[in-house]
Amino acid sequence: MTLQLLEIYAPWDFLNMEEIKGEFPVVSYWISDELNEKKLTRILVETNDVELILNYLEKLPGGEDTYQVMLLPVQTYLPREKEKQNDKEKDLQRASRHELYEAVAESSHMSISYMWFILFSSVIAAVGIIKNSPAIVIGAMVIAPIIGPVTAVSFASVLGDFKLIRQSLLTSLFGIGIPILISTIFGFFFLPPIYSNEFLSRTDIQIIDVVVALASGAAGALSFIKRNEGSLVGVMVSVALLPPAVVFGMTLGTGNWVEAVVPFILLMVNINSILLSAVIVFWLSGIKPNNWKDLQNANISRKLSLLFISIISIVLITAVIFINFV
Repeated sequence: MTLQLLEIYAPWDFLNMEEIKGEFPVVSYWISDELNEKKLTRILVETNDVELILNYLEKLPGGEDTYQVMLLPVQTYLPREKEKQNDKEKDLQRASRHELYEAVAESSHMSISYMWFILFSSVIAAVGIIKNSPAIVIGAMVIAPIIGPVTAVSFASVLGDFKLIRQSLLTSLFGIGIPILISTIFGFFFLPPIYSNEFLSRTDIQIIDVVVALASGAAGALSFIKRNEGSLVGVMVSVALLPPAVVFGMTLGTGNWVEAVVPFILLMVNINSILLSAVIVFWLSGIKPNNWKDLQNANISRKLSLLFISIISIVLITAVIFINFV
């Protein structure tokens, strides 16, 4: 059982704990004074119930300054009810929409560290492909922070937050554009590494590549909603995006425009597959806005995203089939 602690600073008459206990499965709670006009209420709940209480608080009357909420992780809680093993523990436990939104908003911004990591990982990946070194290429994918903004695009699409979509798209385009630019420079000054298996494997595209990209996107979204993003999941997403971008740039740098078509299609297929599977995972996990207006925007945005990405994916997969049979 995963627990989280809600700390709520609010006026004395703002919260009705008897009503909250009646509507939501509260593990425990504590009330203490903070100031003369406010009180501190701590509510211990299971992770899956956090979003329900936060939605309840948002609907209570009062302005934005009426209350403040902090969400804290709980490592352990005693006394533990050993016999409590309900069905909820067997279901997918995810973080609340509010917690996920904060993480998405942070990863969608183009920070200085993000720029430097993209720059370094692009150079390392280009060198690894030229030297035909899988270890160097994998090292580049470990430090490439591509999973954050790409996941943010799908998450924002499900919520219908168009401002966040634009911000995430710009950051994602930077994360893909810089490897292409750097590898184009490498391709201009160095001969194409046609002897490199790391290079040649990205100049051939198969349907199985689509399966890998779909699985990578789904794994990235799943790790995100459970808030246990690890470097291994990030590597899987980078595998689908960074090397094809580098090979595409290198081919452009050599001036072989026709040969650059295949790595470009591979890159586009992988991007769309990752976005599509991530949108589906977020949708199925029940992530949606709280109020009616935002919910309508989210429904429209989600449907348009699925339609747009699906159409592009079908076109690209058709191109893949055509390339393999010509």
